[in-house]
Amino acid sequence: MVDVYASFNELAAQEIEGEHYQIHVIDRGSPILILAPHGGYIEPGTLQIGKALADDCYSFYGFESLEKRRRAESLHITSSRFDEPRALDLLRRADLAISVHGRKDKEDAHTLWVGGLHERLRDRLVFSLNAASIPAKAVGAGHSLSGRDPKNICNQGRFGAGVQFEMPARLRQKLVSERQLLSQFKKILRHALQQELILLD
Repeated sequence: MVDVYASFNELAAQEIEGEHYQIHVIDRGSPILILAPHGGYIEPGTLQIGKALADDCYSFYGFESLEKRRRAESLHITSSRFDEPRALDLLRRADLAISVHGRKDKEDAHTLWVGGLHERLRDRLVFSLNAASIPAKAVGAGHSLSGRDPKNICNQGRFGAGVQFEMPARLRQKLVSERQLLSQFKKILRHALQQELILLD
């Protein structure tokens, strides 16, 4: 289904901030930015998970839909066209972005799909998550949720390559409700990012 709005300007011309949507910005001046561009009723749980992953270390951006709507009226703007100015400002000052998304369970209700153009970090995360018994797989070229479009918001940091998480609904529910699992996930992500920043120094 095609998005109702092709850009943030189109959305802002019809929707009211604070009534229909809310934007969350935590600018910590970090080289890492965690994004949840489809939070609230669009992809439930992604806003809470993204904030938790950013914690007190990384900058955070979230777009939250405040209204439950039919898909045909959704505030979803696809990641390759997500151009909200506050998100772009944070991205211009971040080396690397991690975007948190939700997908339907369908035939795979347990596995985190990890994409984006930063293949080294993607593969490091997939290995570490699986080692911790959190099912994850790398998705690459040809996959519909690969996050490999250079215009994808996860690839808009200064390095031009980031990582995209596609979380099934069941995993999102578990991460929101099970603090220990979320803490474990956060530690894995933080360790992988620290290793990546060491390589970039």
